[in-house]
Amino acid sequence: MDFKDSPAEAAFREEVVAFIEKEAPKRGRDRIMGDFDGLVNLTDWWKKLASRGWIAPAWPKEYGGASMTTIEQFIFNMEMARYRAPRPMHMIMGLGMAGPTIITLGTEQQKQKYLTGMLSGEDIWCQGYSEPQAGSDLASLQTRAVRDGDDWLINGQKIWTSLAHMAKYMIMLARTDPDAPKHKGITYFIVDMKAPGVEVRPLINMTGGHEFNEVFFDNVRVTPDNIIGEVNRGWYGAVTTLDFERSSVGSAVGIQQTVEDILRFAREQDNFSRLKHNPSLRYELADRAVEAEIAILMSYHIAGMQYRGLIPNYEASMCKLYSTELNQRVARSQMHVAGLYGQLGAVGNPPALLAVNGRYNYNYLRTVAATIEGGTSEVQRNIIATRGLGLPRD
Repeated sequence: MDFKDSPAEAAFREEVVAFIEKEAPKRGRDRIMGDFDGLVNLTDWWKKLASRGWIAPAWPKEYGGASMTTIEQFIFNMEMARYRAPRPMHMIMGLGMAGPTIITLGTEQQKQKYLTGMLSGEDIWCQGYSEPQAGSDLASLQTRAVRDGDDWLINGQKIWTSLAHMAKYMIMLARTDPDAPKHKGITYFIVDMKAPGVEVRPLINMTGGHEFNEVFFDNVRVTPDNIIGEVNRGWYGAVTTLDFERSSVGSAVGIQQTVEDILRFAREQDNFSRLKHNPSLRYELADRAVEAEIAILMSYHIAGMQYRGLIPNYEASMCKLYSTELNQRVARSQMHVAGLYGQLGAVGNPPALLAVNGRYNYNYLRTVAATIEGGTSEVQRNIIATRGLGLPRD
């Protein structure tokens, strides 16, 4: 990876930074939190991003994107993260998974029907992969789809479905040939979440948040024009490597900013920080700062591979494993520095602690799931061992 921008890349970086500084909602008063004024209404900001194709910058221009190269995506995501510019996170499943999959494997009819709503944010999407008995071993899924004339009837259950309670559509895998080997006989469907027979039940996590859901399907009818790719070849569609930003540089920069926020709190909130009572915390925070730099370097490595036309495989698993476990260490360090204040909520506390109370507590609890969701740490280590180190499976 060349750490120096080419003249064209430097010009593009300057363009992105100038755009963010001019057009993004202004930072709020609390610079530790990195909040922006007007977060309740970001419609104007989305429109400005959309006018440049920057809602889904990796998408082709003919479908509303900006046809960015790998390096342009990397620069764009890095600067958006560095300036803490609002990103349409509620749209990420559509923009980051369903949209690229439909662009790559879908019919022109599907592209015309679904992509516009993803870009506008009008249509929220969710992903129906995991099941109660098929999490890390996803190919063991048992949700069934059987033919009924030209249509398909789906029965079964999905779990840990993020944003299912808000979603208009789901991309999902269902078994269409129970006699085929488990990685075959699976078909990729688009399901209308308002269709008869779809039931969504909330799953409340330990932070009290409602992100996840379980979804039940009772004879849900899906027409053949809502199959992505070929019948019985859905597994290959689900694992298709899409030409999309995978470096996770935004997450790495976010970790670095969180560490910087902890350091700022420790320096500026001397009466509340545990640093003066426990000077050894300086070494812990130094470790976190170094580790955050390493996370960014790993992101650079993956972007560099993509730039050379290589497909990150175990390298992406290394990045995911390292960053999620680092997130947990950073959350613990937040609590160590804040002490008992880190356990409090945001209501009714001294203004100096508003950056800590609630946020540190939330991070500490929420990061428990970081090494489970998106592929467990055990799965990532298996990928690194077998594909990266060439170790035997047994």
